Amino acid sequence: MQGRVLIVAGSDSGGGAGIQADLKTVTCLGGYAATAITALTAQDTRAVHGIHEVPPDFLRLQMEVVLDDLGADAVKLGMLHRADLIDVVANVLRARAPGVPVVADPVMVAKSGHSLLEESAFRALLARILPLARVLTPNLPEAERLLGRPIAGIAEMPDAARALLALGPQAVLLKGGHLEGDRLVDVLASAGGITVFESERIRTSSTHGTGCTLASAIAAGLAQGLALEQAVARARAYVREAILRAPGLGGGHGPLGHGHTVRPFAVSS
Repeated sequence: MQGRVLIVAGSDSGGGAGIQADLKTVTCLGGYAATAITALTAQDTRAVHGIHEVPPDFLRLQMEVVLDDLGADAVKLGMLHRADLIDVVANVLRARAPGVPVVADPVMVAKSGHSLLEESAFRALLARILPLARVLTPNLPEAERLLGRPIAGIAEMPDAARALLALGPQAVLLKGGHLEGDRLVDVLASAGGITVFESERIRTSSTHGTGCTLASAIAAGLAQGLALEQAVARARAYVREAILRAPGLGGGHGPLGHGHTVRPFAVSS
C-alpha cells in the first residue's frame, strides 16, 4: 500500500500547511512523499509574512531528479503562484510523468487572507494545469474565481462542479467548508456523475492547512491504488480526525493534528 507521491508545493514555515502538511499526511497514510518546493514562505497561523522565490530552473531540476530516480504513482500540486512555475510543472509532467494521476489543489489565498496567486498565473492555471488534473480540489472561493460567478449554497454545488469539470480536469471535488450551517458538504463530479459527501461540521479555528491535507490524502490514496471515491472518502475521514486532534497552537487559524492514520479503506465521515 505504500505509493509514491511527488508533492509540488510551497513551504509553510509554521508547519500547518504546504509541503509540511503534505509530508505529514502522506507519511501517516502509509505512502512515500518526495517534494519539489515552489516557494519558501515565512508564515504562521496569523499571516504570510514573506515569500522567497524559487527559480523556475531549480523547480524543474527538483521534479526531474525525483521522477527519474524515485518515480511517482501520483503527483500533488499545491502553491503555484507564478506563470513561469506553472509552465515548468506542466512541461515536466507531460515529459516525465505521462499517465500519472495529478491532484491539483488550486491554492489562491492563504487562510490568513494573503493572496498566493498572480493574475498571469491564474490564466496559466486554467490553460495548463486543469487539463492535466485527475482531480481538481477547489474550495468555494477558488471555484467562484475559476468560474467567474458566485456559488450561493449547497443546492448550487453540483451544477458548479459540473461547470468546473468542463474546464478540463477528469474530476472535481468541490469543497463546501466555507458555507454556513451544521452540514459540511463536498461534491465530487466526474464522467460517472455526481457523488455527495456529507458530515457534521466541527466548530473550530484549527483549520489551517485543511485543503493541503485533503488533497495530499487523496493523492496518497490514488498512489496506493484506491478508486477516486475511496480515496476521497478516506481523505475526508483523515482530515476530520486531524481537526479533532488539533494541538491548539498559535493565535490565528491553528494547524491540524496530522499524527494519526486511518485504515487503508476506511470511508466513515
